[in-house]
Amino acid sequence: MNTFGHILRLTTFGESHGTAIGGVVDGYPSGIPIDKAFISQELSRRAPGRSAVSTSRRESDEVEFLSGIYNGLSLGTPIAFIIRNTDVRESDYDAIKHVYRPSHADYTYEAKYGLRDHRGGGRASGRETAVRVVAGALAKLLLKPTGITIQAFTSQIGPISLPELYTQYELEASKTNELCCPDADVAAQMKDFLEQTRMAKDSAGGVVSCVIKHCPAGIGEPIFGKLHATLASAMLSIPSAKGFEIGKGFDLANMTGSQANDVFFADNYGIHTRTNHSGGVQGGISNGEDIYFRVAFKPIPTILRPQETITVQGEPTTIQPSGRHDVCAIPRIVPVVEAMTALTIADAWLQQKIQST
Repeated sequence: MNTFGHILRLTTFGESHGTAIGGVVDGYPSGIPIDKAFISQELSRRAPGRSAVSTSRRESDEVEFLSGIYNGLSLGTPIAFIIRNTDVRESDYDAIKHVYRPSHADYTYEAKYGLRDHRGGGRASGRETAVRVVAGALAKLLLKPTGITIQAFTSQIGPISLPELYTQYELEASKTNELCCPDADVAAQMKDFLEQTRMAKDSAGGVVSCVIKHCPAGIGEPIFGKLHATLASAMLSIPSAKGFEIGKGFDLANMTGSQANDVFFADNYGIHTRTNHSGGVQGGISNGEDIYFRVAFKPIPTILRPQETITVQGEPTTIQPSGRHDVCAIPRIVPVVEAMTALTIADAWLQQKIQST
Protein backbone atom coordinates (compact mmCIF):
# COMPACT_ATOMS: atom_id res chain seq x y z
CA MET A 1 0.00 0.00 0.00
CA ASN A 2 2.20 2.76 -1.32
CA THR A 3 -0.73 4.74 -2.73
CA PHE A 4 -2.95 7.23 -0.90
CA GLY A 5 -6.27 8.64 -2.12
CA HIS A 6 -9.26 7.73 -4.29
CA ILE A 7 -9.71 10.28 -7.08
CA LEU A 8 -6.52 12.20 -6.36
CA ARG A 9 -3.91 9.51 -5.75
CA LEU A 10 -0.32 9.77 -4.57
CA THR A 11 2.11 6.87 -4.96
CA THR A 12 5.51 7.29 -3.32
CA PHE A 13 8.75 5.39 -3.82
CA GLY A 14 12.36 5.41 -2.67
CA GLU A 15 14.49 4.85 0.41
CA SER A 16 16.31 7.24 2.74
CA HIS A 17 19.79 6.53 1.36
CA GLY A 18 18.87 5.32 -2.11
CA THR A 19 19.44 7.23 -5.33
CA ALA A 20 16.26 9.26 -5.01
CA ILE A 21 12.81 9.43 -3.53
CA GLY A 22 9.80 10.36 -5.61
CA GLY A 23 6.13 10.17 -6.35
CA VAL A 24 3.39 9.97 -8.94
CA VAL A 25 0.25 12.07 -8.52
CA ASP A 26 -2.64 10.72 -10.59
CA GLY A 27 -6.15 12.09 -10.99
CA TYR A 28 -4.93 15.69 -10.93
CA PRO A 29 -7.19 17.91 -13.08
CA SER A 30 -5.84 19.66 -16.16
CA GLY A 31 -5.30 23.38 -16.50
CA ILE A 32 -4.16 24.07 -12.92
CA PRO A 33 -1.31 26.64 -12.76
CA ILE A 34 1.72 24.92 -11.21
CA ASP A 35 3.76 27.36 -9.14
CA LYS A 36 7.13 25.63 -8.81
CA ALA A 37 8.50 28.39 -6.58
CA PHE A 38 5.66 27.73 -4.11
CA ILE A 39 6.40 24.00 -4.17
CA SER A 40 10.08 24.67 -3.42
CA GLN A 41 9.07 26.97 -0.58
CA GLU A 42 6.90 24.24 0.94
CA LEU A 43 9.81 21.78 0.67
CA SER A 44 12.13 24.22 2.43
CA ARG A 45 9.79 24.23 5.44
CA ARG A 46 10.39 20.50 5.92
CA ALA A 47 14.11 20.54 5.11
CA PRO A 48 16.65 19.80 7.87
CA GLY A 49 18.97 22.41 9.31
CA ARG A 50 16.35 25.03 10.15
CA SER A 51 17.04 24.76 13.88
CA ALA A 52 19.62 23.47 16.35
CA VAL A 53 17.41 20.48 17.20
CA SER A 54 17.13 19.09 13.67
CA THR A 55 19.41 16.63 11.89
CA SER A 56 22.59 17.99 10.34
CA ARG A 57 21.92 16.05 7.13
CA ARG A 58 22.00 18.54 4.26
CA GLU A 59 19.71 17.81 1.32
CA SER A 60 18.96 20.43 -1.32
CA ASP A 61 15.53 18.83 -1.83
CA GLU A 62 15.27 20.07 -5.40
CA VAL A 63 12.23 18.51 -7.05
CA GLU A 64 12.52 17.38 -10.67
CA PHE A 65 9.20 17.05 -12.48
CA LEU A 66 9.28 14.31 -15.11
CA SER A 67 5.76 14.46 -16.54
CA GLY A 68 2.27 15.90 -16.30
CA ILE A 69 3.19 19.61 -16.55
CA TYR A 70 3.58 21.71 -19.71
CA ASN A 71 3.94 25.47 -20.06
CA GLY A 72 3.25 25.89 -16.35
CA LEU A 73 -0.09 24.04 -16.40
CA SER A 74 -1.12 20.56 -15.32
CA LEU A 75 -1.97 18.30 -18.25
CA GLY A 76 -4.41 16.04 -16.44
CA THR A 77 -1.98 13.15 -16.92
CA PRO A 78 0.12 11.61 -14.11
CA ILE A 79 2.54 14.09 -12.53
CA ALA A 80 5.77 12.21 -11.81
CA PHE A 81 8.68 13.72 -9.88
CA ILE A 82 11.86 12.78 -8.05
CA ILE A 83 14.02 14.32 -5.32
CA ARG A 84 17.58 13.06 -5.46
CA ASN A 85 19.40 12.04 -2.27
CA THR A 86 22.69 13.93 -2.34
CA ASP A 87 23.99 13.84 1.27
CA VAL A 88 24.18 10.08 1.82
CA ARG A 89 26.48 8.47 4.40
CA GLU A 90 25.83 4.74 4.42
CA SER A 91 28.76 4.09 6.76
CA ASP A 92 26.92 5.88 9.58
CA TYR A 93 24.65 2.84 9.79
CA ASP A 94 27.18 -0.03 9.57
CA ALA A 95 27.00 -0.63 13.33
CA ILE A 96 23.25 -1.32 13.27
CA LYS A 97 23.16 -3.49 10.15
CA HIS A 98 22.58 -6.67 12.15
CA VAL A 99 20.65 -5.35 15.16
CA TYR A 100 17.08 -4.24 15.83
CA ARG A 101 16.95 -0.65 17.08
CA PRO A 102 14.43 0.01 19.89
CA SER A 103 11.10 1.42 18.62
CA HIS A 104 12.26 1.49 14.99
CA ALA A 105 10.68 -0.54 12.18
CA ASP A 106 13.78 -2.73 11.74
CA TYR A 107 12.23 -5.89 13.17
CA THR A 108 8.77 -5.43 11.68
CA TYR A 109 10.08 -4.72 8.16
CA GLU A 110 12.24 -7.83 8.34
CA ALA A 111 9.33 -9.85 9.67
CA LYS A 112 7.19 -8.71 6.73
CA TYR A 113 9.67 -8.75 3.82
CA GLY A 114 12.40 -11.12 5.00
CA LEU A 115 15.02 -8.38 4.58
CA ARG A 116 15.40 -4.67 5.11
CA ASP A 117 17.37 -1.62 4.06
CA HIS A 118 19.16 -0.63 7.26
CA ARG A 119 20.54 2.65 5.86
CA GLY A 120 18.73 5.34 7.79
CA GLY A 121 15.65 3.17 8.12
CA GLY A 122 15.21 2.73 4.38
CA ARG A 123 11.62 3.33 3.36
CA ALA A 124 10.49 3.71 6.98
CA SER A 125 12.55 6.89 7.27
CA GLY A 126 10.98 10.31 7.61
CA ARG A 127 12.91 11.18 4.45
CA GLU A 128 9.96 9.78 2.47
CA THR A 129 7.75 12.61 3.73
CA ALA A 130 9.49 15.11 1.42
CA VAL A 131 7.53 13.43 -1.40
CA ARG A 132 4.29 14.04 0.47
CA VAL A 133 5.13 17.73 0.84
CA VAL A 134 5.52 18.08 -2.94
CA ALA A 135 2.20 16.31 -3.53
CA GLY A 136 0.57 18.37 -0.78
CA ALA A 137 1.79 21.57 -2.42
CA LEU A 138 0.16 20.42 -5.66
CA ALA A 139 -3.05 19.76 -3.71
CA LYS A 140 -2.89 23.25 -2.18
CA LEU A 141 -2.58 24.75 -5.67
CA LEU A 142 -5.63 22.73 -6.71
CA LEU A 143 -7.60 23.99 -3.70
CA LYS A 144 -6.49 27.61 -4.04
CA PRO A 145 -9.51 28.75 -6.14
CA THR A 146 -11.91 27.21 -3.60
CA GLY A 147 -10.72 29.49 -0.77
CA ILE A 148 -10.03 26.51 1.50
CA THR A 149 -6.98 27.17 3.69
CA ILE A 150 -4.91 24.80 5.81
CA GLN A 151 -2.68 25.84 8.70
CA ALA A 152 -0.78 23.45 10.95
CA PHE A 153 1.35 24.47 13.91
CA THR A 154 3.27 23.09 16.88
CA SER A 155 0.96 22.98 19.90
CA GLN A 156 3.12 20.83 22.20
CA ILE A 157 6.70 19.65 22.56
CA GLY A 158 7.38 17.33 25.46
CA PRO A 159 5.53 18.72 28.51
CA ILE A 160 5.36 22.30 27.10
CA SER A 161 2.04 23.05 25.40
CA LEU A 162 -0.14 25.94 24.27
CA PRO A 163 -2.65 26.76 27.03
CA GLU A 164 -5.49 27.88 24.77
CA LEU A 165 -7.54 26.68 21.82
CA TYR A 166 -6.33 27.63 18.36
CA THR A 167 -8.87 30.46 18.11
CA GLN A 168 -6.82 32.47 20.63
CA TYR A 169 -3.84 32.73 18.27
CA GLU A 170 -2.83 34.34 15.01
CA LEU A 171 -1.76 31.09 13.38
CA GLU A 172 0.38 32.76 10.73
CA ALA A 173 2.68 33.71 13.60
CA SER A 174 3.78 30.06 13.72
CA LYS A 175 5.89 30.79 10.64
CA THR A 176 7.96 33.39 12.48
CA ASN A 177 9.93 31.01 14.72
CA GLU A 178 11.87 27.82 14.10
CA LEU A 179 9.57 25.67 16.23
CA CYS A 180 6.43 26.67 14.27
CA CYS A 181 4.57 27.69 17.42
CA PRO A 182 2.19 30.70 17.22
CA ASP A 183 3.00 31.84 20.79
CA ALA A 184 6.53 33.29 21.02
CA ASP A 185 6.75 32.85 24.80
CA VAL A 186 5.71 29.20 24.64
CA ALA A 187 8.10 28.66 21.74
CA ALA A 188 10.94 29.99 23.90
CA GLN A 189 10.02 27.52 26.66
CA MET A 190 9.94 24.70 24.10
CA LYS A 191 13.38 25.71 22.83
CA ASP A 192 14.83 25.66 26.35
CA PHE A 193 13.33 22.22 26.97
CA LEU A 194 14.77 20.88 23.71
CA GLU A 195 18.22 22.23 24.52
CA GLN A 196 18.10 20.36 27.84
CA THR A 197 16.96 17.26 25.97
CA ARG A 198 19.79 17.58 23.45
CA MET A 199 22.38 17.97 26.21
CA ALA A 200 21.01 14.80 27.82
CA LYS A 201 21.46 12.99 24.46
CA ASP A 202 17.75 12.26 24.41
CA SER A 203 14.80 13.10 22.15
CA ALA A 204 11.29 14.54 22.47
CA GLY A 205 7.88 14.07 20.92
CA GLY A 206 4.95 16.44 20.70
CA VAL A 207 1.68 17.43 19.10
CA VAL A 208 0.90 19.14 15.79
CA SER A 209 -2.49 20.85 15.50
CA CYS A 210 -4.15 21.75 12.22
CA VAL A 211 -7.04 24.02 11.20
CA ILE A 212 -8.93 23.87 7.90
CA LYS A 213 -10.92 27.03 7.17
CA HIS A 214 -13.59 27.78 4.56
CA CYS A 215 -14.27 24.12 3.77
CA PRO A 216 -17.87 24.03 2.49
CA ALA A 217 -20.53 21.82 4.05
CA GLY A 218 -21.10 18.47 2.37
CA ILE A 219 -17.53 17.20 1.91
CA GLY A 220 -16.88 13.59 2.97
CA GLU A 221 -18.70 10.28 2.86
CA PRO A 222 -21.30 9.13 5.42
CA ILE A 223 -20.12 5.62 6.28
CA PHE A 224 -16.70 4.18 5.44
CA GLY A 225 -15.30 7.33 3.86
CA LYS A 226 -16.03 9.64 6.79
CA LEU A 227 -13.99 12.81 6.46
CA HIS A 228 -12.49 12.56 9.94
CA ALA A 229 -11.65 8.89 9.32
CA THR A 230 -9.75 9.72 6.11
CA LEU A 231 -7.97 12.56 7.90
CA ALA A 232 -7.04 10.16 10.70
CA SER A 233 -5.75 7.62 8.16
CA ALA A 234 -3.68 10.33 6.48
CA MET A 235 -2.20 11.57 9.75
CA LEU A 236 -1.44 8.15 11.19
CA SER A 237 0.44 7.26 8.00
CA ILE A 238 3.07 9.86 8.91
CA PRO A 239 6.14 8.32 10.59
CA SER A 240 6.03 8.46 14.42
CA ALA A 241 2.31 9.41 14.54
CA LYS A 242 0.60 7.67 17.46
CA GLY A 243 -2.63 9.57 18.15
CA PHE A 244 -5.37 11.53 16.39
CA GLU A 245 -8.10 13.68 17.91
CA ILE A 246 -10.65 15.83 16.09
CA GLY A 247 -12.65 18.64 17.68
CA LYS A 248 -12.94 18.17 21.43
CA GLY A 249 -12.06 14.54 20.92
CA PHE A 250 -11.59 12.63 24.15
CA ASP A 251 -12.93 15.55 26.17
CA LEU A 252 -16.37 14.79 24.73
CA ALA A 253 -16.41 11.60 26.78
CA ASN A 254 -16.55 13.76 29.92
CA MET A 255 -19.44 15.93 28.70
CA THR A 256 -23.18 15.52 28.78
CA GLY A 257 -25.20 15.81 25.59
CA SER A 258 -26.38 19.27 26.54
CA GLN A 259 -22.77 20.37 26.93
CA ALA A 260 -21.44 18.66 23.81
CA ASN A 261 -24.16 19.45 21.28
CA ASP A 262 -23.33 22.07 18.64
CA VAL A 263 -26.53 24.12 18.33
CA PHE A 264 -27.46 25.37 14.85
CA PHE A 265 -28.49 28.89 13.91
CA ALA A 266 -28.98 30.74 10.63
CA ASP A 267 -27.96 34.25 9.60
CA ASN A 268 -27.45 36.18 6.39
CA TYR A 269 -24.32 34.15 5.68
CA GLY A 270 -25.89 30.70 5.98
CA ILE A 271 -26.21 27.94 8.58
CA HIS A 272 -23.70 27.76 11.42
CA THR A 273 -23.20 26.22 14.88
CA ARG A 274 -22.78 28.27 18.06
CA THR A 275 -20.02 25.97 19.28
CA ASN A 276 -17.70 23.67 17.38
CA HIS A 277 -17.07 20.72 19.65
CA SER A 278 -17.47 18.40 16.65
CA GLY A 279 -14.47 19.93 14.93
CA GLY A 280 -16.33 20.83 11.75
CA VAL A 281 -17.43 17.28 10.92
CA GLN A 282 -20.77 15.63 11.74
CA GLY A 283 -21.86 12.25 10.43
CA GLY A 284 -18.54 12.02 8.61
CA ILE A 285 -19.38 15.10 6.50
CA SER A 286 -18.10 18.66 6.81
CA ASN A 287 -20.64 21.14 8.25
CA GLY A 288 -18.96 24.36 7.09
CA GLU A 289 -17.31 25.24 10.41
CA ASP A 290 -13.55 25.16 10.98
CA ILE A 291 -12.19 21.62 10.89
CA TYR A 292 -9.56 21.27 13.57
CA PHE A 293 -7.61 18.29 14.88
CA ARG A 294 -4.47 17.28 16.75
CA VAL A 295 -1.88 14.61 15.98
CA ALA A 296 0.46 13.17 18.61
CA PHE A 297 3.96 12.05 17.63
CA LYS A 298 6.29 9.89 19.67
CA PRO A 299 9.90 10.95 20.35
CA ILE A 300 12.56 10.16 17.74
CA PRO A 301 13.60 6.59 18.68
CA THR A 302 17.29 7.10 17.86
CA ILE A 303 18.98 8.69 20.87
CA LEU A 304 22.71 9.22 21.24
CA ARG A 305 23.13 7.11 24.35
CA PRO A 306 23.64 3.36 24.87
CA GLN A 307 20.52 1.20 24.55
CA GLU A 308 19.98 -2.50 25.10
CA THR A 309 18.63 -4.51 22.19
CA ILE A 310 19.20 -7.80 20.35
CA THR A 311 20.90 -8.87 17.14
CA VAL A 312 19.04 -10.43 14.22
CA GLN A 313 20.12 -13.79 15.68
CA GLY A 314 18.39 -12.92 18.96
CA GLU A 315 21.55 -12.33 20.96
CA PRO A 316 21.58 -9.52 23.57
CA THR A 317 23.72 -6.53 22.70
CA THR A 318 24.09 -2.82 23.35
CA ILE A 319 24.11 -0.16 20.66
CA GLN A 320 25.59 3.32 20.76
CA PRO A 321 23.88 5.15 17.87
CA SER A 322 25.79 7.70 15.84
CA GLY A 323 24.94 9.68 12.74
CA ARG A 324 22.70 12.69 12.13
CA HIS A 325 19.36 12.72 13.88
CA ASP A 326 16.69 15.16 15.04
CA VAL A 327 16.29 15.84 18.75
CA CYS A 328 12.67 16.62 17.94
CA ALA A 329 11.04 16.32 14.52
CA ILE A 330 7.84 18.20 15.35
CA PRO A 331 8.68 21.48 13.55
CA ARG A 332 9.61 19.53 10.40
CA ILE A 333 6.42 17.47 10.66
CA VAL A 334 4.19 20.58 10.57
CA PRO A 335 4.39 20.95 6.75
CA VAL A 336 3.87 17.19 6.37
CA VAL A 337 0.62 17.40 8.34
CA GLU A 338 -0.48 20.26 6.09
CA ALA A 339 0.45 18.26 3.00
CA MET A 340 -1.50 15.16 4.00
CA THR A 341 -4.44 17.36 5.00
CA ALA A 342 -4.40 19.07 1.61
CA LEU A 343 -4.32 15.73 -0.20
CA THR A 344 -7.23 14.45 1.90
CA ILE A 345 -9.40 17.54 1.43
CA ALA A 346 -8.60 17.86 -2.29
CA ASP A 347 -9.49 14.21 -2.83
CA ALA A 348 -12.78 14.59 -0.91
CA TRP A 349 -13.56 17.82 -2.77
CA LEU A 350 -13.03 16.09 -6.14
CA GLN A 351 -15.25 13.19 -5.05
CA GLN A 352 -18.01 15.60 -4.09
CA LYS A 353 -17.59 17.50 -7.37
CA ILE A 354 -18.04 14.28 -9.35
CA GLN A 355 -21.08 13.22 -7.29
CA SER A 356 -22.81 16.57 -7.72
CA THR A 357 -22.48 16.66 -11.51
